[in-house]
Amino acid sequence: MTNFINRELSWLEFNMRVLQEAKSSQNPLLERIKYLSIVSSNLDEFFMVRVASIQDQINAGYDKKDPSGLLPEEVMKQISARAHSMVGQQYKVFNQIFNSFPDDLRLRIIKTNEVTGEQEEFLSEYYTNNLFPVLTPMAVDSSRPFPLVRNKSINIAVLLENEEGGTAFATVQVPAAIRRFVEMPSSVEGERQFILLEDIMKLHLNSLFPGNRCVGAAAYRITRNADLSFDEEEASDLLHELEKSLKKRQWGEVIRLEIEGGADQNLIAILKKFLHVSARQIYKINGPFDLTFLMKLYNVEGFERYKYEKHIPQAPASLLGCEDIFATIRDRDVFLHHPFESFEPVVDFIEQSAADDKVLAIKQTLYRVSGDSPIVKALAAAAERGKQVTVLLEVKARFDEENNIHWAKRLEQAGCHVIYGLVGLKTHCKVTLVVRQDEDKIRRYVHLGTGNYNDITAKLYTDMGLFTCNEYFGADASSVFNTLSGYGRPENLYKLEMAPLTLKSRVIEMIRAEAKNAEKGGKAEIIAKMNSLVDTDVIEELYRASAAGVKISLIVRGICCLRPGLKKVSENISVRSIVGQFLEHSRIFYFYSGGRQEVMLSSADWMPRNFERRIELMFPIEDREIKQRVLSILQTILSDTVKARLMMADGKYKRVSGAAQKFNSQEFFCAEAKNAVKEYMQDIRLQFKPLEDNQKDVES
Repeated sequence: MTNFINRELSWLEFNMRVLQEAKSSQNPLLERIKYLSIVSSNLDEFFMVRVASIQDQINAGYDKKDPSGLLPEEVMKQISARAHSMVGQQYKVFNQIFNSFPDDLRLRIIKTNEVTGEQEEFLSEYYTNNLFPVLTPMAVDSSRPFPLVRNKSINIAVLLENEEGGTAFATVQVPAAIRRFVEMPSSVEGERQFILLEDIMKLHLNSLFPGNRCVGAAAYRITRNADLSFDEEEASDLLHELEKSLKKRQWGEVIRLEIEGGADQNLIAILKKFLHVSARQIYKINGPFDLTFLMKLYNVEGFERYKYEKHIPQAPASLLGCEDIFATIRDRDVFLHHPFESFEPVVDFIEQSAADDKVLAIKQTLYRVSGDSPIVKALAAAAERGKQVTVLLEVKARFDEENNIHWAKRLEQAGCHVIYGLVGLKTHCKVTLVVRQDEDKIRRYVHLGTGNYNDITAKLYTDMGLFTCNEYFGADASSVFNTLSGYGRPENLYKLEMAPLTLKSRVIEMIRAEAKNAEKGGKAEIIAKMNSLVDTDVIEELYRASAAGVKISLIVRGICCLRPGLKKVSENISVRSIVGQFLEHSRIFYFYSGGRQEVMLSSADWMPRNFERRIELMFPIEDREIKQRVLSILQTILSDTVKARLMMADGKYKRVSGAAQKFNSQEFFCAEAKNAVKEYMQDIRLQFKPLEDNQKDVES
């Protein structure tokens, strides 16, 4: 066993933790359904990108071992074994849940052999009026080759027999534009019954092939290589090249074939031949394909009792009573903790900046934004009012490319200066700079964050943000934007660390400083929270620090290639993962630093891509009160005994055990945000208590 865990296998362990939440009867019913949907969505992306990358290595004959000591072919074998097991467990949970709905939430998906006579009549009419006109049967023979099947589309493979006894093969795509689930008249009182579109089609396949008899049919779905690749160096027009590449995403190499369980072996053999897939790439599915549809069921109104108690993001404690955001930021740094505290102040900041006559310029980086982004609209409005607006909108943000291209064009039309990204790098940092003519002088107002400027995901992801008017932060932000829009590199940033320039070296420097303090017999401690830990250089430094006696507590939601608890290597390192109601997304780094207690926030995980192939920022928390609050947040997360799992040296995870009391850190943060508002309102009421009440208190 090496000192490193394979990245892909570690990711599968993360998705297994999500699946465990779907399994857990401790979670509300509809939350379990949501977790099943997330597992499916995660697997789709995993196959389209990560498994596709491993397949590319195999195809190219790449024969070098990764840090875990595995060759690409060995990695693929282990991926296949674990993914097949995971899918089997996923559908076992799906069927268990759907067979045990409570009386007031009785939903059932009916199979073709369960359709009653009354339902047959209903489905026949539905098929004739709604489905048949849009279906296109595709015969496959010597003159008609196997058609190009779209990525993630659902199709039906058909075996046919003609009147002479000859056999033939055809395929039919299930229309994506028609609602996939059709509600039928129920055969059971009080139960809502649905049938899949593909099952309706299977009941009526003979109508598509007159003169032939359907002797076998099976629904299938394929996943293709969707990782975009084009030569950025040679691209004279980045946007144009990206738009061309997006079209190719639908037709990449087939990476996975999903087919319904019990499918005819002849059909499987035909699909295997035409789609050029191996046996390990075939997944037999015991239920509906693509469980992401379950998110629609989760969002059905009227069943809130089967969900987590809804948390409404609260007004941030640091902004309670704030009437002028600019005056508040001039007075002090402002900290935000999402989604427990609302993201609205960030949106308001951009909107107010757009409307404020004193604001001269707005500069912002955007990586992922919502489909109806108020921030983008505010930036466009600012430009239309004549303000100088510069936006780096990263059009290479994976699977958000089309959305970002749309917004980029909209911003350009409004008069914004739009930068589509940098050659060879993705701009992943989260920074806004507002230049304002105040009463006394021109000031720079800066917002830095760990998460995207996305008003939707800000309600679902845990992230942190900082408003500051600190001159050094302002100067650094200007340097960053000048680098993004011009040439050269920023020289001598005062407060910020920037990837790919200094961020990694600074992280390593701080780890080494803790190791030196430990070697001298002093107190040394590191707490680091992130989404993924992959970079081998940083992991090696953590191992050295552990061996020197540094106490290291890692909070890593997803991939972790470090092995904790190895004798003489990582005995002082613990790794835990939180999978809860909200997606853990904030990156927080704490170093004891001889008592100075340095706290840093960042947009970057500790991964090669973040350190070397992305524009990222790491920024210090210098305000004493904010620093203590962030430290308190870290300690709260480390105290979680409900949603936390501890990582073992073999890469497996186990729930925290032996705790005297159950403690859910996310629930604590929700309550904390509500209590802060409640206490503020109580203080206000006391301040404005009626005079007669005050007099009564004195007299009594």
